[in-house]
Amino acid sequence: MLQRCLDMLAPALEAPGAVVVDCTLGLGGHSEALLDRFPESRLIALDRDKEALRLSGERLAPFGDRAELVHAVYDELPDVLDRLGLTSVQGVLFDLGVSSMQLDEADRGFAYAQDAPLDMRMDQTTGIGAAEVLNTYAPGELVRILRAYGEEKQAKRIVSAVVRERDKEPFTNSARLVELIRDSLPQAAKRTGGNPAKRTFQALRIEVNGELTVLERAIPAAVKALAVGGRIAVLSYHSLEDRLVKQVFAAGAANTAPPGLPVVPERYQPRLKLLTRGAELPTEEEVAENRRAAPARLRGAQRIREDAE
Repeated sequence: MLQRCLDMLAPALEAPGAVVVDCTLGLGGHSEALLDRFPESRLIALDRDKEALRLSGERLAPFGDRAELVHAVYDELPDVLDRLGLTSVQGVLFDLGVSSMQLDEADRGFAYAQDAPLDMRMDQTTGIGAAEVLNTYAPGELVRILRAYGEEKQAKRIVSAVVRERDKEPFTNSARLVELIRDSLPQAAKRTGGNPAKRTFQALRIEVNGELTVLERAIPAAVKALAVGGRIAVLSYHSLEDRLVKQVFAAGAANTAPPGLPVVPERYQPRLKLLTRGAELPTEEEVAENRRAAPARLRGAQRIREDAE
């Protein structure tokens, strides 16, 4: 869906000197495409993963000082812009979830298809890993995480097995957890929805990295950073992310006037115009080319006026 993201952002980025923020740099594919497509633009790219910054830095080196790479989580966007002396930007792009690099590096523990240490930290210099979550959280908290972040209907059954097994020996690697989940679920639950460990791994990853908490701060902050006429595009990969993005965009696109006013004053007028009707989905061709694109949901919005004083 890269081309659609570029097309969505294009009207805001074609003017000389436009600044665009890639809030989820990863290996730099989106950033490289932005710099290529908009040759008079300046890019600011954020990532919490130092290895991603190193690799994408090599990729983007030919663009020189047009690209500024910053070690930061995307809810730190206001602080980053302040340090760079910027009051607003013309474009913002989010490609949420776990990056292909993190999935493909076995020792990061993100992928349930291969055995690895249960880490899942996007920034390996800080925080606790998934093993510590599994081994130390109270059973009720683990059930909440699996239900809220993984939408796992069998959360109680899985957590009961986790607690029983961690008392015998703490969890360290992913293969043991995957096997435990398979053994815990009824046959009917194993037959639908792909790998039965998928939802638990998603939930642990979100908890370890505080993804939804961060996103709750980041999307409003990104909207606030947009200049009038600026545009934001967000690619989400599960319903929890997409729902949050939808809510922020919908609130910005609604007027906030008290009911019954014959004329809506300027300060109550919408700040955003929605650029997508609902969420746009990948095409069959895109999914055939890259199976990881299948759950992607794209939403976009344009800033049409300043915040009310």
